[in-house]
Amino acid sequence: MSHSNANVRPGASHADAHADTDTFKASLSILLGASVWGIAWYPYRLLAAWGLGGMKAAAVVSAVAAVLALLVLRRQLRGLRWSWLFVAIALAAGITNAGFVWGSVHGHVMRVLLLFYLTPVWTVLVARLLLGERVSPADLMLVALAMFGAGLMLWTPEVGVPLPGDAAEWAGLAAGIAFAFNNVLSRRAGQRFPEMDARLRTLMVFGGGTVVGGIAALWLDTGAVAIAPEARVAAPLLVLALAGTLVVGNAIVQYGLQHLPANRVSLLMLFEIVVAAVSSWWLATETLSWKEAAGGLCIVAAGALSGLVHRRSGPARAPAGEGAGCTGLQGQ
Repeated sequence: MSHSNANVRPGASHADAHADTDTFKASLSILLGASVWGIAWYPYRLLAAWGLGGMKAAAVVSAVAAVLALLVLRRQLRGLRWSWLFVAIALAAGITNAGFVWGSVHGHVMRVLLLFYLTPVWTVLVARLLLGERVSPADLMLVALAMFGAGLMLWTPEVGVPLPGDAAEWAGLAAGIAFAFNNVLSRRAGQRFPEMDARLRTLMVFGGGTVVGGIAALWLDTGAVAIAPEARVAAPLLVLALAGTLVVGNAIVQYGLQHLPANRVSLLMLFEIVVAAVSSWWLATETLSWKEAAGGLCIVAAGALSGLVHRRSGPARAPAGEGAGCTGLQGQ
């Protein structure tokens, strides 16, 4: 890309133009990753219906993806560093993946994903817990808006208490909490190890998905694997195709996580809701009631406003006691 004066907006330096380009590429990477996960629920449903089981499918796809990622990133492995952060990222990513797959395979896709996208609420709390970030009045208002939306979506006169109604919805909620941890920890890892290729965190993501998915399969998928005869060729091909797509999707998302604040990432990842809404309507003929839609809009609005609020507030200062090169989670 040329950096001539014609490509630089008035009053901006070449450095500003370069930063704008990086931000645009990082944002686009998050949107592409969100699109992948907005449709990924359907291949997992197919694999479960063909006899592989939801959690076994999650573990197998993650294992194949981990192998593919190792092959693709073998030259970057020399830059890999050891840190407890990467173990925590793997665990958070594994729980996120297991909860997402279990919930979307066994539940109403949109209700599960809307509960998943309470992520901005948990991101505020996790950033406070792990990074000592101050919780502003605006943060509290957005948390209240998102929780109101969840309550509106989940409340029924018969049950009364607005809690998830089944295991699939609880799985979606747990996955959203784990995703908040993943976002915060990935951003911290990118700042602490800026010289390490961000794509290497893909190995941790799929390693965590393999381990957590395998453990969950022992608990939740107790029956033997019995692939339907008509799917004995299609199932392995679908596993390979899905694994390859997830490797590419997660690799580009890692770029976005390293270059954008975690709350901005949460905002952009809301695009998954749009993709999931269209795909679940088209592929599974699922719809939302007016009450569910209104509650979902409150959750989405809280996520969107969270990104705008933190964009205006600017980068956060480093927590006290952090060394150079570890500046905390900017934009929280």
